[in-house]
Amino acid sequence: MLKPKPTVGDTSWFQHDRFGLFIHWGLYALAARHEWVKHNEQIPNEVYDARYFKHFDPDLYDPEAWAAAAAGAGMKYFVITTKHHEGFCLWDSQVTDYKATNTPCGKDLIRPMVEAFRGRGLKVGFYHSLIDWHHPHYVLDPHIGPYRAHPERVRMNEGRDQAKYAEYLHAQVRELLTGYGKISVIFYDFSYPRPDGTGKGRKDWDAEKLLRMTRELQPGIIVNDRLDLGDVEGGWDIKTPEQFLPREWVRVNGEPVVWETCQTFSGSWGYHRDEATWKSVEQLLGMLIEVVSRGGNLLLNVGPTGRGEFDERALDRLAGMGEWMKRHSRAIYGCTQAPEDLPAPQDCRLTYNPTTNRVYVHVLAWPFQHLHLDGFAGRVEYAQLLNDASEIRFSEPPAHLRTSDGADRKTLTLTLPVVKPKVTIPVIELFMKG
Repeated sequence: MLKPKPTVGDTSWFQHDRFGLFIHWGLYALAARHEWVKHNEQIPNEVYDARYFKHFDPDLYDPEAWAAAAAGAGMKYFVITTKHHEGFCLWDSQVTDYKATNTPCGKDLIRPMVEAFRGRGLKVGFYHSLIDWHHPHYVLDPHIGPYRAHPERVRMNEGRDQAKYAEYLHAQVRELLTGYGKISVIFYDFSYPRPDGTGKGRKDWDAEKLLRMTRELQPGIIVNDRLDLGDVEGGWDIKTPEQFLPREWVRVNGEPVVWETCQTFSGSWGYHRDEATWKSVEQLLGMLIEVVSRGGNLLLNVGPTGRGEFDERALDRLAGMGEWMKRHSRAIYGCTQAPEDLPAPQDCRLTYNPTTNRVYVHVLAWPFQHLHLDGFAGRVEYAQLLNDASEIRFSEPPAHLRTSDGADRKTLTLTLPVVKPKVTIPVIELFMKG
């Protein structure tokens, strides 16, 4: 069975819990048309702030309701954008005025959130942007495209000192990692060094120093892979493929690693009123199953509204996932990729709990009456539908025939009910022989 090497951060709980909530929330929730709206529409600071900073007042913000929705969906940890690329801070930072306490909102939004989620048993994670389009010393990338420097950006960079911005970045991280108790995950975002020397990487963030401080302030914290320290020993704990599903367990230099994919319900991270490509509950559960079957975690994102609520589309999906997780969570928690000598049948995915020695067959397309499991003959003690613990009978060839070369001679055949169980994705639990 595949197993990643130990990490500097404590990923033991992470590899058990498998399912977390990402929250992208900031001034861009008022624009309601993508969290990169400031960049995409090239909105100057003074215009952006007059529109959004001046009017940010999430009067319906109820972190207890957020935590209840996440816990109800079966999520075990959450990661909140303390500051996204726009530079706006959700907490009462002492090194900037660009924060929630100076908007009509007038309060630290992080503290009650952390308390609410902890109260529901979820571990706390912070996302923090390395990029900052608002800070006066953050050096803007002067080039638009590969060929020319934009005159306005060149002018705006006059007098800027990236090292001073790095000091500000470190000061804010120190606040976050000393002011809110135990932080289990930090998601830095993001580095983008380019071969021609443009872009930004480790030097621009003083990343090695930032990493040392992170680990000193929060021993055991999980650090993601976006500090541009991929070649540094202990420079990251988890790989974080974004908005795509790896086809197999993620590897680095041929070795399996701890990994997590971050995904959206739709096409945007921040609240997007008019975005319509929302995934169904079945698609989202299929995604969760796919990820766990390849040894990974799913971090699924919600973009709250400008008034501080999860909109009805997000709540609908979370509730639907929770209804399935209520009866099927043990096919997710503590599970990983099945042993390589146990292939998944057609239209199925397998997850495996090495502690209980149980294999879970997630049936994506319900077959008529029989499901054939090659290689399973002689290895299964008992089988049942997970949703109601009803027995699934099975047959297998006699032991003396299983030693022959034909793969069909090692096939375990499950006899299924003709009618698909009334769950989004049925799961069959196989109790394996010791």
